[in-house]
Amino acid sequence: MRFKLEKRAEPSRLMLVITPIASVLLTMAIGVVVFDLLGIDGFRAVVDIFISPILLSYKWQDVATKAAPLIIIALGLSIGNRANVWNIGAEGQYIIGALCAAGIGIAAGTAGGPLVIVTMLLAGMVGGTTWSAIPAGLKTRFGVNEILSSLMLTYVAVQVLGYLVGSPWKDPNGRNFPATAPLQPDQTLPILIPGTTVHLGIAIALVLPFVFWLVMSRSVFGYQVRVVGSAPNAARHGGFDNNQTVWLSMLIGGCMAGLAGALEFAGALKAINLGFPSGYGFTAIIVAFLGRLHPIGVLIAGIVLAITYVGGQVAQTTVKIPNATAGIFQALMLFFILASDVLVRNRIRIVRPAKAVPVPAPGE
Repeated sequence: MRFKLEKRAEPSRLMLVITPIASVLLTMAIGVVVFDLLGIDGFRAVVDIFISPILLSYKWQDVATKAAPLIIIALGLSIGNRANVWNIGAEGQYIIGALCAAGIGIAAGTAGGPLVIVTMLLAGMVGGTTWSAIPAGLKTRFGVNEILSSLMLTYVAVQVLGYLVGSPWKDPNGRNFPATAPLQPDQTLPILIPGTTVHLGIAIALVLPFVFWLVMSRSVFGYQVRVVGSAPNAARHGGFDNNQTVWLSMLIGGCMAGLAGALEFAGALKAINLGFPSGYGFTAIIVAFLGRLHPIGVLIAGIVLAITYVGGQVAQTTVKIPNATAGIFQALMLFFILASDVLVRNRIRIVRPAKAVPVPAPGE
């Protein structure tokens, strides 16, 4: 008896739903085993990482704050991924978006109010869009791989951040610490729930998935993205321009990353320092795939990944695990979700060896 992969006529919808859940559960199971082998209470560590942030009510606001940028960035990336356009530089676009928002805040001085806040958010979106336009132009004009160009621009963005917060934008009252001056109280996003850190950006992150779902399922653009990603030759014959799809996908991804950076700056941090690059742009890639590139799936996956961030902090104090543990779990989930794509496109069939037919002896 042996097992054989047999290609499905079409991807399994059931497996599309089951495999992300199985990836999370398998990650938890492996975590228990690995921690036990390291001499750490594996069950307690996994519970603290994946369950405690849900059970501890005072951690919910932390989960919401972490989930918001992940969801917004992943929504933009999911459009590009569905069109086979791979924007790996969302972290850089996130940084540039935050810097553009900070520039508006610095230029506004002590002025504040809704107009300044809206201008900051728009500046963040424009900044992220502009940064993503560079790899889009390089790909459509010169055929440069967008994976490499967008990724390299992330490191350029980090250098731009270091220069600005270390010299022209450095807070003169910051005791020579490389950081921008904090925003004025009326330049920050309004708090939705008094006494918490739940700001307007979190509400935006909860609404956007439904907007993206409508666009992707009910618009010509959504149909164009799906066709270009699944059947580029058919899309070309259908009149869809591949270069146009590249441009739109990259610009939307950059716009969302820039918006996430502006919201994070104006809502959660209120200042930018050298520690601002948080890896959200890279983690959002995991969110997009764990959510199966579907807007509602991205919403759920963003919350799951945010739980691992907050749970990792909880487990650091309870079972003394390293700070990088959350990142390891996130990488495991990405590995399992990518590996499980085999089951989405193929089914496992048991092949039994054929029974030997007896050969009659001569003369019989």
